[in-house]
Amino acid sequence: MFELEFYGAAGEVTGSCHILRVGDRQVLLDCGMIQGGRDADARNTKPFPFDATQIDAVVLSHAHLDHSGRLPLLVKRGFTGSIHTQNASQELCGILLKDAGYLQESDARRRNKRRKHGSDRVVPLYTIEDAEETLPYITGHRYHEWFDVCEGVRARFLDAGHIMGSAIVEVELKQGGDRRVLVFSGDLGQFDTPILRDPEFPEHADLVLMESTYGGRTHRDRADTLLELEELFDAAHAEKGNILVPAFAVGRSQEILYHLGKNFRNWRLDRWRIFLDSPMAISATKVYWNYPHLYDDEATKLSRTMNPMPSIPNLVLSKSADDSRRINEMEYGAIVIAGSGMCTGGRIMHHLKRNIFRPRARILFTGYQAYGTLGRRIVDGADEVRLFGDSYNVKAQVSTVGGLSAHGDADDMSCWYGSIQGKPPVYLVHGDKDAAKAFKRKLSEEHGARVTLPKPGTTIDLRDIPSATTE
Repeated sequence: MFELEFYGAAGEVTGSCHILRVGDRQVLLDCGMIQGGRDADARNTKPFPFDATQIDAVVLSHAHLDHSGRLPLLVKRGFTGSIHTQNASQELCGILLKDAGYLQESDARRRNKRRKHGSDRVVPLYTIEDAEETLPYITGHRYHEWFDVCEGVRARFLDAGHIMGSAIVEVELKQGGDRRVLVFSGDLGQFDTPILRDPEFPEHADLVLMESTYGGRTHRDRADTLLELEELFDAAHAEKGNILVPAFAVGRSQEILYHLGKNFRNWRLDRWRIFLDSPMAISATKVYWNYPHLYDDEATKLSRTMNPMPSIPNLVLSKSADDSRRINEMEYGAIVIAGSGMCTGGRIMHHLKRNIFRPRARILFTGYQAYGTLGRRIVDGADEVRLFGDSYNVKAQVSTVGGLSAHGDADDMSCWYGSIQGKPPVYLVHGDKDAAKAFKRKLSEEHGARVTLPKPGTTIDLRDIPSATTE
Protein backbone atom coordinates (compact mmCIF):
# COMPACT_ATOMS: atom_id res chain seq x y z
CA MET A 1 0.00 0.00 0.00
CA PHE A 2 1.28 3.42 -1.01
CA GLU A 3 -1.50 5.98 -0.66
CA LEU A 4 -2.81 9.29 0.66
CA GLU A 5 -6.35 9.70 1.95
CA PHE A 6 -7.98 13.07 2.62
CA TYR A 7 -9.99 13.48 5.79
CA GLY A 8 -10.14 16.92 7.46
CA ALA A 9 -9.98 20.36 5.78
CA ALA A 10 -10.92 18.89 2.40
CA GLY A 11 -13.47 21.36 1.07
CA GLU A 12 -13.33 23.55 4.19
CA VAL A 13 -10.89 25.61 6.23
CA THR A 14 -10.61 23.85 9.59
CA GLY A 15 -9.90 20.36 10.93
CA SER A 16 -6.70 19.66 8.97
CA CYS A 17 -5.97 15.91 8.86
CA HIS A 18 -4.69 13.61 6.10
CA ILE A 19 -3.66 9.95 6.22
CA LEU A 20 -0.55 8.44 4.63
CA ARG A 21 -0.31 4.66 4.27
CA VAL A 22 2.97 2.99 3.34
CA GLY A 23 2.82 -0.79 3.58
CA ASP A 24 1.25 -1.56 6.95
CA ARG A 25 2.28 1.83 8.41
CA GLN A 26 -0.11 4.77 8.86
CA VAL A 27 0.91 8.38 9.43
CA LEU A 28 -1.30 11.43 9.99
CA LEU A 29 -0.44 14.83 8.60
CA ASP A 30 -2.00 17.08 11.28
CA CYS A 31 -4.91 16.20 13.57
CA GLY A 32 -6.86 19.44 13.82
CA MET A 33 -10.05 20.54 15.49
CA ILE A 34 -13.10 21.60 13.46
CA GLN A 35 -14.00 25.18 14.34
CA GLY A 36 -17.11 27.16 13.43
CA GLY A 37 -20.59 26.00 12.50
CA ARG A 38 -23.35 24.69 14.74
CA ASP A 39 -22.34 21.09 14.13
CA ALA A 40 -18.65 21.59 15.01
CA ASP A 41 -18.95 19.96 18.45
CA ALA A 42 -20.77 16.94 17.04
CA ARG A 43 -18.25 16.55 14.22
CA ASN A 44 -15.28 16.75 16.57
CA THR A 45 -16.80 14.07 18.77
CA LYS A 46 -17.50 11.61 15.94
CA PRO A 47 -15.20 8.59 15.59
CA PHE A 48 -12.15 9.04 13.40
CA PRO A 49 -12.32 7.24 10.02
CA PHE A 50 -9.34 5.21 11.20
CA ASP A 51 -8.36 3.21 14.27
CA ALA A 52 -6.31 5.51 16.53
CA THR A 53 -4.46 2.50 17.94
CA GLN A 54 -3.16 1.67 14.44
CA ILE A 55 -1.68 5.10 13.70
CA ASP A 56 2.11 4.91 13.94
CA ALA A 57 2.91 8.63 13.98
CA VAL A 58 1.65 12.16 13.43
CA VAL A 59 3.60 14.86 11.58
CA LEU A 60 2.27 18.23 12.71
CA SER A 61 2.70 21.36 10.56
CA HIS A 62 2.11 23.87 13.38
CA ALA A 63 0.41 24.47 16.71
CA HIS A 64 -2.82 26.25 15.76
CA LEU A 65 -5.79 24.23 17.00
CA ASP A 66 -7.31 23.70 13.56
CA HIS A 67 -4.16 21.65 12.90
CA SER A 68 -3.32 20.26 16.36
CA GLY A 69 -6.53 20.47 18.40
CA ARG A 70 -7.63 16.82 18.29
CA LEU A 71 -4.27 15.33 19.28
CA PRO A 72 -5.46 14.81 22.89
CA LEU A 73 -8.55 13.06 21.54
CA LEU A 74 -6.33 10.84 19.39
CA VAL A 75 -4.31 9.85 22.47
CA LYS A 76 -7.49 9.42 24.50
CA ARG A 77 -8.71 6.94 21.87
CA GLY A 78 -5.59 4.80 22.00
CA PHE A 79 -2.80 6.41 19.98
CA THR A 80 0.65 5.60 21.43
CA GLY A 81 2.97 6.63 18.59
CA SER A 82 5.17 9.70 18.12
CA ILE A 83 4.05 13.22 17.23
CA HIS A 84 6.69 15.13 15.27
CA THR A 85 6.75 18.92 14.93
CA GLN A 86 9.15 21.87 14.87
CA ASN A 87 10.77 22.81 18.21
CA ALA A 88 8.85 26.06 18.70
CA SER A 89 5.59 24.32 17.77
CA GLN A 90 6.25 21.70 20.43
CA GLU A 91 6.47 24.45 23.05
CA LEU A 92 3.39 26.25 21.74
CA CYS A 93 1.38 23.01 21.76
CA GLY A 94 1.98 22.85 25.49
CA ILE A 95 0.11 26.15 25.80
CA LEU A 96 -2.64 25.74 23.21
CA LEU A 97 -3.68 22.16 23.96
CA LYS A 98 -3.96 22.73 27.71
CA ASP A 99 -5.95 25.89 27.11
CA ALA A 100 -8.24 23.99 24.74
CA GLY A 101 -8.79 21.36 27.44
CA TYR A 102 -9.63 24.09 29.93
CA LEU A 103 -12.14 25.65 27.54
CA GLN A 104 -13.72 22.26 26.83
CA GLU A 105 -14.18 21.66 30.56
CA SER A 106 -15.52 25.18 31.17
CA ASP A 107 -18.00 24.95 28.30
CA ALA A 108 -19.25 21.56 29.54
CA ARG A 109 -19.78 22.94 33.05
CA ARG A 110 -21.67 25.97 31.73
CA ARG A 111 -23.91 23.89 29.48
CA ASN A 112 -24.61 21.36 32.20
CA LYS A 113 -25.85 24.12 34.48
CA ARG A 114 -28.41 25.08 31.83
CA ARG A 115 -29.40 21.60 30.68
CA LYS A 116 -32.99 20.53 31.07
CA HIS A 117 -33.94 17.89 33.62
CA GLY A 118 -33.54 14.42 32.16
CA SER A 119 -31.25 15.44 29.31
CA ASP A 120 -27.79 13.91 28.97
CA ARG A 121 -24.85 15.59 30.67
CA VAL A 122 -22.39 17.31 28.37
CA VAL A 123 -18.97 15.63 28.37
CA PRO A 124 -15.93 17.68 27.30
CA LEU A 125 -14.16 16.53 24.16
CA TYR A 126 -11.06 16.26 26.35
CA THR A 127 -9.75 17.75 29.58
CA ILE A 128 -6.65 19.61 30.74
CA GLU A 129 -5.37 16.28 32.06
CA ASP A 130 -5.90 14.67 28.64
CA ALA A 131 -3.91 17.49 27.05
CA GLU A 132 -1.10 17.13 29.58
CA GLU A 133 -0.94 13.38 28.91
CA THR A 134 -0.51 14.13 25.19
CA LEU A 135 2.55 16.38 25.54
CA PRO A 136 5.11 13.61 26.23
CA TYR A 137 4.28 12.08 22.83
CA ILE A 138 5.44 15.25 21.04
CA THR A 139 9.02 15.44 19.73
CA GLY A 140 10.50 18.68 18.40
CA HIS A 141 12.87 19.00 15.44
CA ARG A 142 14.90 21.78 13.88
CA TYR A 143 14.15 23.12 10.44
CA HIS A 144 15.92 21.34 7.53
CA GLU A 145 16.96 18.23 9.48
CA TRP A 146 15.64 14.88 8.23
CA PHE A 147 14.10 12.54 10.82
CA ASP A 148 12.62 9.06 10.65
CA VAL A 149 8.85 8.95 11.13
CA CYS A 150 8.35 5.19 10.82
CA GLU A 151 9.45 2.40 8.51
CA GLY A 152 9.35 3.70 4.93
CA VAL A 153 8.70 7.33 5.91
CA ARG A 154 11.05 10.18 6.76
CA ALA A 155 10.43 13.93 6.83
CA ARG A 156 11.90 17.36 7.39
CA PHE A 157 10.50 20.82 8.06
CA LEU A 158 10.98 24.07 6.14
CA ASP A 159 9.91 27.45 7.54
CA ALA A 160 6.33 28.31 6.49
CA GLY A 161 6.42 31.88 7.88
CA HIS A 162 2.86 31.59 9.26
CA ILE A 163 3.43 31.56 13.04
CA MET A 164 6.48 30.75 15.12
CA GLY A 165 7.44 27.13 14.40
CA SER A 166 5.08 26.74 11.45
CA ALA A 167 6.37 24.29 8.89
CA ILE A 168 6.17 23.16 5.32
CA VAL A 169 6.45 19.38 5.59
CA GLU A 170 8.59 17.49 3.09
CA VAL A 171 7.83 13.76 3.32
CA GLU A 172 9.82 11.02 1.59
CA LEU A 173 7.99 7.71 1.16
CA LYS A 174 9.67 4.43 0.22
CA GLN A 175 8.29 0.97 -0.38
CA GLY A 176 10.17 -1.65 -2.33
CA GLY A 177 11.52 0.10 -5.38
CA ASP A 178 8.96 2.92 -5.19
CA ARG A 179 9.91 6.37 -3.89
CA ARG A 180 7.79 9.52 -3.80
CA VAL A 181 8.29 12.96 -2.26
CA LEU A 182 5.17 14.72 -0.98
CA VAL A 183 5.28 18.38 0.06
CA PHE A 184 2.56 19.55 2.46
CA SER A 185 2.42 23.34 2.65
CA GLY A 186 0.75 23.53 6.05
CA ASP A 187 -0.37 27.17 6.37
CA LEU A 188 1.82 29.54 4.36
CA GLY A 189 2.52 33.03 5.68
CA GLN A 190 2.76 36.28 3.79
CA PHE A 191 6.06 37.46 2.41
CA ASP A 192 7.68 40.48 4.10
CA THR A 193 5.71 40.26 7.34
CA PRO A 194 7.33 41.39 10.60
CA ILE A 195 8.99 39.08 13.14
CA LEU A 196 8.93 35.89 11.06
CA ARG A 197 11.02 34.92 8.07
CA ASP A 198 9.42 34.44 4.65
CA PRO A 199 8.12 31.02 3.62
CA GLU A 200 10.87 28.81 2.23
CA PHE A 201 10.76 27.23 -1.22
CA PRO A 202 11.03 23.46 -1.60
CA GLU A 203 13.00 22.47 -4.67
CA HIS A 204 11.38 19.17 -5.63
CA ALA A 205 8.11 17.30 -5.14
CA ASP A 206 6.17 14.57 -6.86
CA LEU A 207 2.92 15.84 -5.35
CA VAL A 208 1.96 19.02 -3.48
CA LEU A 209 -0.71 19.12 -0.80
CA MET A 210 -1.47 22.81 -0.44
CA GLU A 211 -3.65 25.18 1.54
CA SER A 212 -5.99 27.62 -0.25
CA THR A 213 -7.41 29.83 2.53
CA TYR A 214 -7.04 33.07 0.56
CA GLY A 215 -7.01 31.40 -2.83
CA GLY A 216 -9.48 33.89 -4.28
CA ARG A 217 -8.13 37.08 -2.73
CA THR A 218 -5.13 39.36 -2.53
CA HIS A 219 -4.24 41.31 0.60
CA ARG A 220 -4.14 45.05 0.76
CA ASP A 221 -0.69 46.63 0.53
CA ARG A 222 0.96 46.67 3.97
CA ALA A 223 1.72 50.42 3.89
CA ASP A 224 -1.94 51.14 3.07
CA THR A 225 -3.01 48.78 5.85
CA LEU A 226 -0.92 50.62 8.43
CA LEU A 227 -2.30 53.97 7.25
CA GLU A 228 -5.81 52.56 7.58
CA LEU A 229 -5.07 51.52 11.16
CA GLU A 230 -3.77 55.00 12.02
CA GLU A 231 -6.94 56.56 10.63
CA LEU A 232 -9.10 54.08 12.52
CA PHE A 233 -7.41 54.86 15.84
CA ASP A 234 -7.82 58.60 15.23
CA ALA A 235 -11.52 58.27 14.37
CA ALA A 236 -12.28 55.98 17.30
CA HIS A 237 -10.58 58.35 19.72
CA ALA A 238 -12.55 61.31 18.39
CA GLU A 239 -15.79 59.33 18.79
CA LYS A 240 -14.84 58.22 22.33
CA GLY A 241 -15.30 54.51 21.75
CA ASN A 242 -13.50 51.27 22.58
CA ILE A 243 -11.76 49.14 19.95
CA LEU A 244 -12.10 45.36 20.21
CA VAL A 245 -9.56 43.26 18.32
CA PRO A 246 -10.43 39.54 18.16
CA ALA A 247 -7.04 37.87 17.68
CA PHE A 248 -5.54 34.41 17.70
CA ALA A 249 -3.32 34.02 20.75
CA VAL A 250 -0.44 32.67 18.69
CA GLY A 251 0.81 34.71 15.75
CA ARG A 252 -1.78 37.44 15.31
CA SER A 253 -1.56 38.87 18.82
CA GLN A 254 2.23 39.12 18.60
CA GLU A 255 2.13 40.85 15.21
CA ILE A 256 -0.47 43.35 16.39
CA LEU A 257 1.65 44.18 19.45
CA TYR A 258 4.66 44.59 17.19
CA HIS A 259 2.86 47.14 15.01
CA LEU A 260 1.43 49.01 18.01
CA GLY A 261 4.87 49.31 19.55
CA LYS A 262 6.65 50.27 16.35
CA ASN A 263 4.05 52.95 15.52
CA PHE A 264 3.34 54.05 19.08
CA ARG A 265 4.27 57.71 18.56
CA ASN A 266 2.99 58.13 15.00
CA TRP A 267 -0.40 56.68 15.92
CA ARG A 268 -0.53 58.66 19.21
CA LEU A 269 -1.36 55.52 21.13
CA ASP A 270 -0.52 57.20 24.43
CA ARG A 271 -4.15 58.41 24.30
CA TRP A 272 -5.35 54.86 24.88
CA ARG A 273 -5.11 52.08 27.42
CA ILE A 274 -4.08 48.93 25.58
CA PHE A 275 -5.01 45.52 26.96
CA LEU A 276 -3.73 42.09 25.97
CA ASP A 277 -6.57 40.16 27.54
CA SER A 278 -5.39 36.60 26.92
CA PRO A 279 -3.29 34.50 29.31
CA MET A 280 -2.51 32.21 26.37
CA ALA A 281 -1.30 35.09 24.19
CA ILE A 282 0.85 36.34 27.07
CA SER A 283 2.45 32.90 27.41
CA ALA A 284 2.83 32.55 23.63
CA THR A 285 4.59 35.92 23.42
CA LYS A 286 7.20 34.62 25.85
CA VAL A 287 7.73 31.62 23.54
CA TYR A 288 8.29 34.04 20.66
CA TRP A 289 11.06 35.66 22.68
CA ASN A 290 12.70 32.24 23.19
CA TYR A 291 13.40 31.72 19.47
CA PRO A 292 15.36 34.78 18.25
CA HIS A 293 17.17 32.64 15.67
CA LEU A 294 13.86 32.33 13.79
CA TYR A 295 13.28 36.11 13.47
CA ASP A 296 13.50 38.03 10.23
CA ASP A 297 16.19 40.71 9.78
CA GLU A 298 14.10 43.57 11.21
CA ALA A 299 13.14 41.71 14.38
CA THR A 300 16.72 40.46 14.75
CA LYS A 301 18.02 44.03 14.75
CA LEU A 302 15.41 45.05 17.34
CA SER A 303 16.21 42.09 19.57
CA ARG A 304 19.82 43.26 19.90
CA THR A 305 18.71 46.36 21.80
CA MET A 306 15.39 45.33 23.38
CA ASN A 307 12.80 42.58 23.43
CA PRO A 308 11.72 41.75 19.87
CA MET A 309 8.36 43.35 20.71
CA PRO A 310 8.83 47.15 20.66
CA SER A 311 7.92 48.90 23.90
CA ILE A 312 4.27 49.79 24.59
CA PRO A 313 4.33 51.85 27.84
CA ASN A 314 0.56 51.69 28.42
CA LEU A 315 0.15 47.98 27.69
CA VAL A 316 -1.72 46.04 30.39
CA LEU A 317 -1.39 42.25 30.51
CA SER A 318 -4.73 40.96 31.78
CA LYS A 319 -4.00 37.53 33.21
CA SER A 320 -6.88 36.85 35.59
CA ALA A 321 -10.63 36.85 35.04
CA ASP A 322 -10.89 39.80 37.45
CA ASP A 323 -8.38 41.72 35.31
CA SER A 324 -10.56 41.03 32.28
CA ARG A 325 -13.76 42.09 34.03
CA ARG A 326 -12.23 45.42 35.07
CA ILE A 327 -11.73 46.32 31.39
CA ASN A 328 -15.50 46.28 30.96
CA GLU A 329 -15.80 49.24 33.30
CA MET A 330 -14.29 51.40 30.53
CA GLU A 331 -16.90 52.85 28.16
CA TYR A 332 -14.24 54.40 25.95
CA GLY A 333 -10.48 54.71 25.56
CA ALA A 334 -9.61 50.99 25.53
CA ILE A 335 -7.97 48.91 22.81
CA VAL A 336 -8.65 45.28 23.76
CA ILE A 337 -6.82 42.43 22.07
CA ALA A 338 -8.45 39.14 23.07
CA GLY A 339 -9.19 35.66 21.78
CA SER A 340 -10.59 33.92 20.04
CA GLY A 341 -9.73 35.27 16.60
CA MET A 342 -13.02 34.12 15.04
CA CYS A 343 -15.14 34.93 18.11
CA THR A 344 -15.90 31.26 18.73
CA GLY A 345 -15.15 31.56 22.46
CA GLY A 346 -12.72 33.13 24.89
CA ARG A 347 -12.67 36.52 26.57
CA ILE A 348 -13.54 38.48 23.44
CA MET A 349 -17.10 37.20 23.86
CA HIS A 350 -17.52 39.11 27.13
CA HIS A 351 -16.16 42.30 25.58
CA LEU A 352 -18.54 41.93 22.63
CA LYS A 353 -21.41 41.56 25.07
CA ARG A 354 -20.46 44.91 26.64
CA ASN A 355 -19.75 46.81 23.42
CA ILE A 356 -21.43 45.36 20.34
CA PHE A 357 -24.60 47.44 20.87
CA ARG A 358 -22.65 50.72 21.19
CA PRO A 359 -22.48 52.79 17.98
CA ARG A 360 -19.21 54.41 19.06
CA ALA A 361 -17.47 51.09 19.63
CA ARG A 362 -15.43 49.42 16.91
CA ILE A 363 -14.67 45.78 16.18
CA LEU A 364 -11.45 45.35 14.25
CA PHE A 365 -10.94 42.03 12.45
CA THR A 366 -7.40 41.35 11.29
CA GLY A 367 -7.67 37.75 10.10
CA TYR A 368 -9.72 35.16 8.26
CA GLN A 369 -13.24 34.45 9.55
CA ALA A 370 -14.43 30.95 8.67
CA TYR A 371 -17.97 30.22 7.55
CA GLY A 372 -20.26 29.42 10.48
CA THR A 373 -18.30 31.45 13.05
CA LEU A 374 -19.65 34.43 14.95
CA GLY A 375 -16.83 36.53 13.53
CA ARG A 376 -17.96 35.71 9.99
CA ARG A 377 -21.57 36.66 10.78
CA ILE A 378 -20.44 40.02 12.17
CA VAL A 379 -18.17 40.69 9.18
CA ASP A 380 -20.99 39.76 6.79
CA GLY A 381 -23.20 42.45 8.37
CA ALA A 382 -25.50 40.62 10.77
CA ASP A 383 -27.96 43.00 12.43
CA GLU A 384 -28.31 40.79 15.49
CA VAL A 385 -26.18 38.11 17.15
CA ARG A 386 -26.54 35.84 20.15
CA LEU A 387 -24.03 35.99 23.00
CA PHE A 388 -24.34 33.70 26.02
CA GLY A 389 -27.91 32.84 25.06
CA ASP A 390 -29.12 36.44 24.66
CA SER A 391 -29.68 38.50 21.50
CA TYR A 392 -27.81 41.76 20.88
CA ASN A 393 -28.24 44.33 18.13
CA VAL A 394 -25.01 44.96 16.23
CA LYS A 395 -24.52 48.73 16.38
CA ALA A 396 -20.72 48.79 16.71
CA GLN A 397 -18.69 49.79 13.65
CA VAL A 398 -17.01 46.80 12.01
CA SER A 399 -13.68 47.04 10.17
CA THR A 400 -11.67 44.33 8.43
CA VAL A 401 -7.96 44.85 7.84
CA GLY A 402 -6.83 42.01 5.61
CA GLY A 403 -3.23 43.16 5.20
CA LEU A 404 -2.28 41.76 8.60
CA SER A 405 -3.36 38.21 7.86
CA ALA A 406 -0.94 35.45 8.88
CA HIS A 407 -1.92 33.62 5.68
CA GLY A 408 -0.38 34.37 2.33
CA ASP A 409 -2.80 35.55 -0.33
CA ALA A 410 -3.37 34.06 -3.77
CA ASP A 411 -0.30 35.79 -5.23
CA ASP A 412 1.94 34.66 -2.35
CA MET A 413 0.79 31.06 -2.68
CA SER A 414 1.09 31.06 -6.47
CA CYS A 415 4.65 32.39 -6.17
CA TRP A 416 5.48 29.64 -3.68
CA TYR A 417 4.08 26.87 -5.88
CA GLY A 418 5.78 28.32 -8.96
CA SER A 419 9.18 27.85 -7.35
CA ILE A 420 8.84 24.03 -7.30
CA GLN A 421 10.61 22.37 -10.19
CA GLY A 422 8.50 20.42 -12.67
CA LYS A 423 5.20 21.94 -11.51
CA PRO A 424 3.94 18.73 -9.82
CA PRO A 425 0.24 17.91 -9.42
CA VAL A 426 -1.52 19.85 -6.67
CA TYR A 427 -4.29 18.87 -4.26
CA LEU A 428 -5.89 21.91 -2.63
CA VAL A 429 -7.13 21.71 0.95
CA HIS A 430 -7.77 24.09 3.88
CA GLY A 431 -9.95 26.53 1.97
CA ASP A 432 -13.65 27.04 1.42
CA LYS A 433 -15.00 25.82 -1.91
CA ASP A 434 -15.06 29.22 -3.62
CA ALA A 435 -11.49 30.05 -2.56
CA ALA A 436 -10.21 26.64 -3.67
CA LYS A 437 -11.95 26.89 -7.05
CA ALA A 438 -10.53 30.37 -7.64
CA PHE A 439 -7.03 29.24 -6.72
CA LYS A 440 -7.33 26.20 -8.95
CA ARG A 441 -8.00 28.54 -11.88
CA LYS A 442 -5.06 30.74 -10.93
CA LEU A 443 -2.58 27.86 -10.69
CA SER A 444 -3.81 26.40 -13.96
CA GLU A 445 -3.58 29.70 -15.82
CA GLU A 446 -0.26 30.89 -14.37
CA HIS A 447 1.64 27.60 -14.14
CA GLY A 448 -0.28 25.04 -16.17
CA ALA A 449 -0.70 23.08 -12.93
CA ARG A 450 -2.79 19.92 -12.68
CA VAL A 451 -5.05 20.77 -9.76
CA THR A 452 -7.53 18.58 -7.87
CA LEU A 453 -10.04 19.59 -5.18
CA PRO A 454 -10.34 16.46 -3.01
CA LYS A 455 -13.27 15.59 -0.80
CA PRO A 456 -13.18 13.75 2.54
CA GLY A 457 -12.49 10.11 1.70
CA THR A 458 -10.72 10.85 -1.61
CA THR A 459 -7.78 8.43 -1.81
CA ILE A 460 -4.75 8.58 -4.12
CA ASP A 461 -2.54 5.64 -5.02
CA LEU A 462 0.83 7.38 -4.97
CA ARG A 463 2.25 4.83 -7.42
CA ASP A 464 0.00 6.45 -10.03
CA ILE A 465 1.86 9.75 -9.56
CA PRO A 466 4.99 9.76 -11.76
CA SER A 467 8.19 10.24 -9.79
CA ALA A 468 10.08 13.35 -10.88
CA THR A 469 12.54 13.50 -7.98
CA THR A 470 15.90 11.84 -7.57
CA GLU A 471 17.63 10.76 -4.39
